[in-house]
Amino acid sequence: MFNPYARDDAQHPVRGGQLIVEADGGSRGNPGHAGYGALVRDPATGAILVEKAAYLGKASNNVAEYSGLVAGLELAQEIDPGARIHVKMDSKLVVEQMSGRWQIKHADMRVLAGKARKVVDPRNVTYEWIPRERNKDADRLSNEAMDAGMAGVDWVPRKAGSSVGGSGSSPAGAALPVTGAAPARPKLSGRLHHIEIWVADLDKGVRSVGWLLERLGFPARENWKDGVSYGGEGFYVVLESGPDVAPEGHHRRRPGVNHLAFAAGTRSEVDLLARRATSHGWTLLFADRHPFAGGPGHYAAYLENDEGFEVELVADAPG
Repeated sequence: MFNPYARDDAQHPVRGGQLIVEADGGSRGNPGHAGYGALVRDPATGAILVEKAAYLGKASNNVAEYSGLVAGLELAQEIDPGARIHVKMDSKLVVEQMSGRWQIKHADMRVLAGKARKVVDPRNVTYEWIPRERNKDADRLSNEAMDAGMAGVDWVPRKAGSSVGGSGSSPAGAALPVTGAAPARPKLSGRLHHIEIWVADLDKGVRSVGWLLERLGFPARENWKDGVSYGGEGFYVVLESGPDVAPEGHHRRRPGVNHLAFAAGTRSEVDLLARRATSHGWTLLFADRHPFAGGPGHYAAYLENDEGFEVELVADAPG
């Protein structure tokens, strides 16, 4: 079928290079609480150059997906106004409509499709449908936006160099926007260098402990056959398995380390992360005393995963 937006490279040369846009949107209720996620990826290295997410309030799933497309095209346009853009989405509707093969009947989607075509010359954009499992980064962003909006807090982008587990994620060291340099810290001769946690099942540990570490600012650093490390040059955490791990399992009440405690931001950010953690193998401890199980004035969430490891997320003291 004729595609009215097909590109003729001979008549319409492109000034810049190539960029990949991945976008997604979702709605919990359809219509319901909605959000979108979008990112721009370097096709040569696979690195995520920039990402964005936003809460839309009450909207339909299709409107959220179109909003993600518009945001992704705007991001790519800011990076390189002359680039050829290849859009990947798991929405068959958006891909077919923007490719010109399906009609756009819904008024709200027509408005957003028109906006997308104004952001970038349609002749410089191609579209590809991909299955949801290959769109994990954009899906992650849209869910983060919905989680944040429903909790009444702003979505906050990851810091430069952070990464998220999964085959579709950016490699370590991906080029993300720098949100500000960390303040200088005094050099201590006896500072903590790293912590090593032995787990019975490395995959389960990565899905629960690793997931939480990444959201606390410890990006995946190195991995090997029986282990993964998270963190930076100053301090890191290791998850390790293998034949040397004893079979009896971990128990936080036995002699030894009881739990790890992390500064996790404001009270709202602690609440949001604790709620999201329940979808990644964590259970809230001391629910009858939450969020002051550690005593009056100590706002924290105590979490335990399926293997019995405990983590405490501590909120900043009110200013």
